[in-house]
Amino acid sequence: MSTQKPEDSAIFEAIVAAAIEAGKVVHDFYRGEFDVQRKADASPVTDADNAAEAIILKRLREIVPQIPVIAEEEVAAGRVPAIGHEFFLVDPLDGTKEFIQKRGDFTVNIALIRDRTPVLGVVYAPAKSSLFAGNVIAGLAFRSDENTDSAEHAARRPIKVRPVPGSGVIAVSSRSHSTPETDAYLAQVNVADRVSVGSSLKFCLVAAGEADLYPRLGPTMEWDTAAGHAVLAAAGGSVWGPGGVPMLYAKPTFRNTYFIASGTLKAPPLAAA
Repeated sequence: MSTQKPEDSAIFEAIVAAAIEAGKVVHDFYRGEFDVQRKADASPVTDADNAAEAIILKRLREIVPQIPVIAEEEVAAGRVPAIGHEFFLVDPLDGTKEFIQKRGDFTVNIALIRDRTPVLGVVYAPAKSSLFAGNVIAGLAFRSDENTDSAEHAARRPIKVRPVPGSGVIAVSSRSHSTPETDAYLAQVNVADRVSVGSSLKFCLVAAGEADLYPRLGPTMEWDTAAGHAVLAAAGGSVWGPGGVPMLYAKPTFRNTYFIASGTLKAPPLAAA
C-alpha cells in the first residue's frame, strides 16, 4: 500500500483548486453557447472539454511537472506520455452527453494514481455546486458547496459510507449507459430504490452515504472512474473488478473492465473475466 508523502497534502489542495477553476469555465460554457464535434470514436467533444483540460494541464505542470498526465482529450489527439508508478488521470468533462443535453450531472475529474491505485481524487459538478474530494492514504473525504459565481471558500463537510439499511440498498446506475446485465446483477440484491445519475457522481453518492451500490457492467475508461474511485475509497468504500479483485489502473489502453463500487455492502462479485 502507498504511504503518505509530505507533498501529498499540497498536491491534494492543488487538484481541488484546479478542478474548481476548470469547473467555472465549464459552467460558463454550459450557460452560454458551445460547439459540439465528434471524435474518431464518434463520442462528442465540446469547447468546454478542451478549455477545461487546458486549464488542468497548465496547473498540474506548474505544481508537479515531473508527474505525467493522462488526459482524455490529449489521448484522443494521440498525445500519450510514458507513465511510471505515479501519474494523473484527468477527465475535464465527464458526462459530456449530460452537458450537451443541459442536464447538470457532468463533472470535472482529477485523480493521482500511485502503484496502480487512486490515492487522491476530486470530482466537481459545477452546475450542482457540488464538490467531492478524497485523500485515500490519509483516510480523508469531504464534500463542499462550491458555487461557480462565488469567490469564497466553501465549508468542507466530512463524508463516509453508511451501514447497509435494513430496508434494502439504494443502487445508483448510469443515466446514459444502463444495460440488461446491470438489471440482472441488481436482481441478486435487495434493492429498495434505484437512482439514475450521470458521470462520476455515482461514486460520490455512495461515498456520501446517500447510496450503497454502483454496478457498472459496461465500458468505461480509467479517466472516467479514477477520481470517483479515490473519493469512495477515502470515505471507506471499495471498487472491485471481475473475480472480486480490486480494480487497478495503468491498464493497456486505459480501458476498464466491468466493476462494482460499494460502501459497506458486501456485494455479489462479478464473474471472473
